[in-house]
Amino acid sequence: MHPPPPLLLLLLLLLLLLLVSSSDLTTDRAALLSFRSAVSGRTLFWNTTHPTPCNWVGVHCQNNRVTVLRLPASSLYGALPPQTLSNLTLLRTLSLRLNHLYGSLPEDLSQLSHLRNIYLQGNQFSGSVPNSLFSLHSLVRLNLASNNFSGRISPGFNNLTRLRTLYLEGNDFSGLLPEIELPKLEQFNISFNSLLNGSVPTGFVGYPKTAFLGTLLCGKPLANDCDSAQIEGIENLGKREKLSGGAIAGIVIGSVFGLILLLLVLFIMWRKRNGNRTRSVDLAAIRNQESEKSILEAENEAIRNGLSLTSAKGENGGANVATAAAKKLVFFGNESRVFDLEDLLRASAEVLGKGTYGTTYKAVLEVGTMLAVKRLKDVMVSEMEFKEKIEVVGAMDYENLMPLKAYYYSRDEKLLVYDFMPMGSLSALLHGSKGAGRSPLNWKIRSGIALGAARGIEYLHFQGPNISHGNIKSSNILLTKSYQPRVSDFGLNHLVGPPSSPTRVAGYRAPEVTDPRKVSQKADVFSFGVLLLELLTGKAPAYALLNDDGVDLPRWVQSIVREEWTSEVFDPELLQYQYVEEEMVQLLQVGIECTAQYPDKRPSISVVVKRIEEICHSSLREDQEQSDHVSEFN
Repeated sequence: MHPPPPLLLLLLLLLLLLLVSSSDLTTDRAALLSFRSAVSGRTLFWNTTHPTPCNWVGVHCQNNRVTVLRLPASSLYGALPPQTLSNLTLLRTLSLRLNHLYGSLPEDLSQLSHLRNIYLQGNQFSGSVPNSLFSLHSLVRLNLASNNFSGRISPGFNNLTRLRTLYLEGNDFSGLLPEIELPKLEQFNISFNSLLNGSVPTGFVGYPKTAFLGTLLCGKPLANDCDSAQIEGIENLGKREKLSGGAIAGIVIGSVFGLILLLLVLFIMWRKRNGNRTRSVDLAAIRNQESEKSILEAENEAIRNGLSLTSAKGENGGANVATAAAKKLVFFGNESRVFDLEDLLRASAEVLGKGTYGTTYKAVLEVGTMLAVKRLKDVMVSEMEFKEKIEVVGAMDYENLMPLKAYYYSRDEKLLVYDFMPMGSLSALLHGSKGAGRSPLNWKIRSGIALGAARGIEYLHFQGPNISHGNIKSSNILLTKSYQPRVSDFGLNHLVGPPSSPTRVAGYRAPEVTDPRKVSQKADVFSFGVLLLELLTGKAPAYALLNDDGVDLPRWVQSIVREEWTSEVFDPELLQYQYVEEEMVQLLQVGIECTAQYPDKRPSISVVVKRIEEICHSSLREDQEQSDHVSEFN
């Protein structure tokens, strides 16, 4: 018998390899279907009639094998069953972040010997990190943040010698932090594990202190030094199998008492410093940057270059500012006095916009200094009450608030003075000219503006349960040259009467608000939610009212996304950032929740800040994850 020709042998070999590959892909497909049956969510939209899973959403293949499973923010709900994902034997990236998965991690994940990247942050996983995970020697990125993991942090992490990223923040880990010496570790965070105690191991001294905040840890890089005797006692106790209940209580009570004492000292120092803050020769007020084009054009026809504040008519009957020149500006802060009322009166003025509480001018002093001056209208309080309330405003000092430099009060004129912000307002950048010379606002800038503005409002709300902004809108979000937001116009709703043009703020106003001087914190949250929707859609509230049969912006957004999340709702300038589409959808969901019809259904601004922080951090890590994904095919 003659041996088969070489060509036939080659064909038989290729057929055998094809059968083996098909069998392996069949195993991958079965594993994904088992996973789908255990959890619900967008995976239900997989086209299971297709013979290969490589075209399913979130599934990527290489050489006809599943190597990447990415289903972030896909509303997955349930526990990860064993013997499912572990059958994806060539899996290199597993991303199930920002879902609703719970329970413990399956022990058999250790079978995924090719796994390089695990992203499970933002779920409800609990229990301890399984020891089997420490056998994944190829692991490069591990993110278990914002879950419910508990117990001690195992020194087994030292086995992951290729690890570059280890995020464990926002869990319930307790006990001492072991010495973890990973030569390639670049990113590490253990913050907000409130029961972690003892000293920070020497191997972590080079990491920023933000990686250890929200714990009972002490020593460098944290500011609180460790008491050597206390730490020695804790470490000795940590060597035993169990701590007695009394020892645990003593450690916790001692740490809490020390923290309370520290906070008390800081509070006394803060009160002492701020008690001398206001000076009669310093600045005050808030800067309201109204920038609606029709008003600006009309006003600038009347007040052109060279027309000074001295000749400008007041809002309350045409009184001249110069009639009260004998009085002085009142300044806030520790800035040196570089101008006075006379300098302000001689300044050339240009209208920036007319807002809810008055008209804002750009004033250029003779020395070239540019200021923003708001002339208040319809002030309804006495001089004493005005000064009391405006000094509270002037005392507020926070990086995301527009500080009030100075104020002037007379019977006929009430002026507020601010630094001039050449970048203008968010409203102007979103809805102004979109010609060739305009730089579009990308996702990073918009999400940063959302976070900064939320933090500014949160600072206001922290001043007391009855403290609110009362006039949140995009024209009151001013921007620095680096696009950092400054919330302006706060504290003025208690000084003036109802606006003469209520429709000007109707798009932002919560449905329960009838008196603009009585705006709750939950009503502020509604207005901020409208602002978020405006950031994401690129549409002003007025646009929705005028172009969609009177439907407001929140209802317009809900009508678009009611059936399913769709890109049609987003500003076209954002559609190029498809790798953060999940994050955009999450921020859109925050905006929708903030604009709930009933106040008790809206989250607090603190909850909003936390969620936006998670979204922003997720966006940064998505860049990294995206680059990791690309590198797998190079």
